[in-house]
Amino acid sequence: MTTTTRSLSLAIALLAATLATGAAADPQKNPKPVATKLVPSPPGLARPALWKVADSDTTIYLFGTIHALPDGISWMEGPVAKAFNGSQLLVTEIPETPPAVLQGVVMNTALLPKGKSLRAMMTKKDAALLEKTLKGFGLPGAALDQYEPWFAAITLATLPLAKSGYTAANGVEAQLTTKAKAANRPMEGLETAAQQLGIFDSLPQKTQLRYLHEVMTTLPDMSKQLSALVKYWSVGNPDKLALLMNADEDDPQMMKALLFDRNRNWADWIQQRMAKPGAVFIAVGAGHLAGGQSVQAMLAKQGLRVTRLQ
Repeated sequence: MTTTTRSLSLAIALLAATLATGAAADPQKNPKPVATKLVPSPPGLARPALWKVADSDTTIYLFGTIHALPDGISWMEGPVAKAFNGSQLLVTEIPETPPAVLQGVVMNTALLPKGKSLRAMMTKKDAALLEKTLKGFGLPGAALDQYEPWFAAITLATLPLAKSGYTAANGVEAQLTTKAKAANRPMEGLETAAQQLGIFDSLPQKTQLRYLHEVMTTLPDMSKQLSALVKYWSVGNPDKLALLMNADEDDPQMMKALLFDRNRNWADWIQQRMAKPGAVFIAVGAGHLAGGQSVQAMLAKQGLRVTRLQ
């Protein structure tokens, strides 16, 4: 795995917090599973991976998402559409949250204390790189000075993606939420916006600054790397996704906070929910459903059988 890909893997995790909620900052002011044979995707139709955990009266579907997508990708077909339409509840990483509430969460977690400056926390070389990067997008060099490093990294990562046509409005969560509303279907979140952003905010300053550096140095390749993730997601290849996103990650503390601990918490939620009858459609970032410490792997350790549907 290249440094560029490692950096992007964390960018996608961080972007989950803002792209899925619309809370991105304004710089001016996130037993083994049972596999089935993969079916090639028809042209123009994506076939992302789908799993289920079921007993006699409960079925929980697990669907990996991409938080921001370009136009023209059709994925709500076949087993995915059947699973969603047959569910009584949609569960995402965080619930739909009013903009005013999100703004309050951002103000409480992302802003530096009064009198502090982001560039003053950085090395001279990185501060100069930040100014150059911002000016490349037509923004003033001080545009992110009031924000903590982790949130500055999120904001920077969104800039080239938006220019490349990737938007949260096209993302899987946004489309599922729209469909759930149209069907008057209840929706829940595995975390709150405050909990999710709080995870990033709790990372040590050194880790945040290191990650901000990686984002700045890999921005030119970020859209290309995201295209690769979308490619593997579209053909339902979680092994390739895991290799691209998680393998050889050299910051165990960050991966533990952003992926592994959350996967374990979500597996616990699923195990407890199995005691209640009904069908639930869970949609979380595809990186959480790939690799040796995926949600499915955690469920298997708890003795739950996970079956691949698509």
